[in-house]
Amino acid sequence: MKEITKFGLLVAAVATAWAMPIGEPRVQGAIFEAFAMLHEYARDHILLCLVPAFFIAGAISVFVSQASVMKYLGAGASKWIAYPVAAVSGTILAVCSCTVLPLFSGIHKRGAGLGPATAFLYSGPAINVLAIILTARVLGLELGIARAVGAVAFSVVIGLLMHLFFRKEEEERVKAAAVLPEALEAARRLWQDGLYFAAMVGILVFANWGRPAGETSGFWYAVWSVKWFVTGFFALGLAAMLWRWFRKDELGDWVSSTWTFAKQIMPLLLGGVLVAGLLLGRPGHEGLIPSEWVETAVGGNSIRANLFASIAGALMYFATLTEVPILQGLIGSGMGKGPALTLLLAGPALSLPSMIVIRSVLGTKKTLAYVSLVVVMSTIVGFAYGAVF
Repeated sequence: MKEITKFGLLVAAVATAWAMPIGEPRVQGAIFEAFAMLHEYARDHILLCLVPAFFIAGAISVFVSQASVMKYLGAGASKWIAYPVAAVSGTILAVCSCTVLPLFSGIHKRGAGLGPATAFLYSGPAINVLAIILTARVLGLELGIARAVGAVAFSVVIGLLMHLFFRKEEEERVKAAAVLPEALEAARRLWQDGLYFAAMVGILVFANWGRPAGETSGFWYAVWSVKWFVTGFFALGLAAMLWRWFRKDELGDWVSSTWTFAKQIMPLLLGGVLVAGLLLGRPGHEGLIPSEWVETAVGGNSIRANLFASIAGALMYFATLTEVPILQGLIGSGMGKGPALTLLLAGPALSLPSMIVIRSVLGTKKTLAYVSLVVVMSTIVGFAYGAVF
């Protein structure tokens, strides 16, 4: 960064701090919301969501051979294999837009093609089976089906378009990967590594299993009621595997790789959460942008309403499953069905914090392309859905 740019940013920051109307109740409330959201994020997501995700990303970087990633997810892999694998992998994890980032960064670093990697990036938070079921039960069957179909299609289409837009760069990545040295022979059998990763994914999934809203019985509630026993089972299994199957130097490499992802991603995420809280506040609370503006802007089924819902959803941070009660309140305030679907397709998959981290992995140009695809496609599909229903 040029010195004049740094100076300009410093002057802008000082001028903003100097001119800030700190005495205004809305500004004071927004500052409180920024730190309240940061507090909730740290309390509810870092230990159970991000920490397991960082360890999985570190394990991918150290223990998954680049040849395997290139075979199934590489730019030269069969599209009939790569995109279903990416979509299914993301679906199994069922994580939020921030928790998927270390995993996305890990597979991209190991050589996954841009298309399959971005398909995985979208599918993780968007194709959440429990969230789709909750959408159908609370907001209506047709909206739940539309969300499921739209999210699956989006993950594949966005991945294919990202590959098409940046095909030349992907071809260069393939050539560079072709001359990389072969990895050393694995110290464990394939089934052992499979169980190791399954244990970590199990911890991530079940530790974050949310209680179904308003339910006291049924399959999802039954799983929630025993989630800590299941999580403990996976944790004990993982500990036994690490003790029996891994050398000390391998564990050191794993921890080192995990720390690399954590120090790269965590500061950007926390800064993004602060900004998101300042601008939009937490659900049910006010940031600098009044919630009335959002409710007024998403009424009806115009292109403007759908575009606003898409942009607002892309900027807001939704913890897993929270988008459903938020939408329930917005629909009760007059939100149209089209903008509701638009927000469901754009909101869980993106957030301001996630955009900041994606930029650090892919760069500005590819991040803008990815975000634009999500926003534009969500707007178009939401508008079409609203026109039909």
